[in-house]
Amino acid sequence: MTKVIAVANQKGGVGKTTTAVNLAASLGLYNKKVLLIDVDPQGNSTSGLGIDRRNVKNSTYTILTERISAEECIVETEFQGLSLLPSDINLAGAELEIADYPHRESILKNSVVSIKQEFDYIIIDCPPSLGVITTNALTMADTILVPIQCEYYALEGLSQLMATVRRVKRMYNPHLDIEGVLLTMYDGRLNLTQQVVAEVKKFFPKKVFATVIPRGVRLSEAPSFGMPCYYFDKKCKGTEAYLSLATEIIKKEKSNG
Repeated sequence: MTKVIAVANQKGGVGKTTTAVNLAASLGLYNKKVLLIDVDPQGNSTSGLGIDRRNVKNSTYTILTERISAEECIVETEFQGLSLLPSDINLAGAELEIADYPHRESILKNSVVSIKQEFDYIIIDCPPSLGVITTNALTMADTILVPIQCEYYALEGLSQLMATVRRVKRMYNPHLDIEGVLLTMYDGRLNLTQQVVAEVKKFFPKKVFATVIPRGVRLSEAPSFGMPCYYFDKKCKGTEAYLSLATEIIKKEKSNG
């Protein structure tokens, strides 16, 4: 069974793309076949895997606007077990272009259906907004993973995100569930971090991952070299954290299965 996880939070700068790229790569290292879908117009997941968006012929933009199949857009990466549906710069205008399409919320889901079973995991990097593109991702997803940074206003906007999740559940995808909440930019020495952790656990009881993602220079440097952190520095704390997150998700899957 393929598990589809949407990585979403409409707040920017929370480690969403870092999480999508490094979780996808880490699952690949555990011999899972993984498809990373980049539906963020910024396309950072695409460039973070070393793919030049200017040379991409078909992308998630063409999937949404021309309804072509995902099969025509897949790019194989040089990283173990990892394939990509790339983004391109035109995606920024896609919401307006598909506004009047019938069943516009299911375009992504319908496009991927023919290849879905080829993968163990599909990870979707969502844009930092709650529009039609994010709705497409949530309509297709089994679960949503919410990265939250350990800083002031960490929970700001989360009630909006949860309202969107409830709306999608009610209208398009009754099985959508919370995969978990991931604490990012974690520094256990700070009182603020401990306060944020306590707040998040109160807001999401039993849904917070045991794994936390530390602040790390290597983690933020890796994308500029077009590679996930493991391939940039196997021994850094960021690499260890995302491998631990992948293990946590796989174990949870086994216990639920």
